[in-house]
Amino acid sequence: MESTFIYDSAPFRSAHAVTLAEGTHGLVASWFAGRAEGSPDVAIWVARHDGARWQAPEKVADGRVSRLRRHPCWNPVLHQVPDGPLLLFYKVGPRPSRWWGMLMRSDDGGRTFSPPERLPRGILGPIKNKPVNGANGDLLCPSSVEDDGWRVHVEFTRDCGVSWRRSPPLNKRKAMKAIQPTLLPFANGRVQLLCRTRQGAIGEAWSDDHGRTWSPVWLTGLPNPDSGIDAVMMADGRALLVYNHTATGRTPLTLAVSSTGERWRVLRNIESDPGEFSYPAVIQSADGRIHIAYTHNRTNLRHVTLTPDELG
Repeated sequence: MESTFIYDSAPFRSAHAVTLAEGTHGLVASWFAGRAEGSPDVAIWVARHDGARWQAPEKVADGRVSRLRRHPCWNPVLHQVPDGPLLLFYKVGPRPSRWWGMLMRSDDGGRTFSPPERLPRGILGPIKNKPVNGANGDLLCPSSVEDDGWRVHVEFTRDCGVSWRRSPPLNKRKAMKAIQPTLLPFANGRVQLLCRTRQGAIGEAWSDDHGRTWSPVWLTGLPNPDSGIDAVMMADGRALLVYNHTATGRTPLTLAVSSTGERWRVLRNIESDPGEFSYPAVIQSADGRIHIAYTHNRTNLRHVTLTPDELG
């Protein structure tokens, strides 16, 4: 396992909610950063990996809505469309219950981005974790809302974010508080949704028709301290989950694998010291390596690389 920080120094105090994608010219990371989460100066930053090291971070978007008014930015999500642009989704607004979705596109692997555009009313885009490509041409975007209770849903686009539709909420707000889902496409059209909850455990829902319809959300046996998770379906058919294996706090940060999504085998902690190690993002690159990035005590972002063989 290799580990490094994404930057050595930066012109901001606090960073959080990193996302990863393999663009056309290598790895790309994005996150929000500023004085502190929720401060008006919080903007969206991007860094690219040149194959040897991470390049210096660059600010690509802020929440300015007028000359005198600016809102914080939140939760960027990267997705490389096959034979298409690199999409950068993010949110802008005074707080999560009142934010709205934004989208920029890059045709050069994250070197430059198109001007920001606001998503349609009622559409937020992927809320924390990456979309997955559906078998029917849909891009499935795991999403959630916090304005009328914590509820998860899935949004769909077939044209890189021009037109959209969305599923109904998958959980009843009075029965379970759930946000920030991640998606795992299994065989034969089965898709698993895993999500953050306030019930002390990771929530899950299932679709048997490529994400078109879903079961209700119920609790798994995996703990969750009301903090973000992420997962990826690896090329060998196993699902890899990165999460805080605790009901309180944001350490340790743990890896678990499953062949079915129904039973998980806890493998190892990648962080276990006191502190905050949270909001992971995980992808598998074309060379087979697993890339994980996460918040490191709110002051930096750590990038861990390992191979499937290291997972056992």
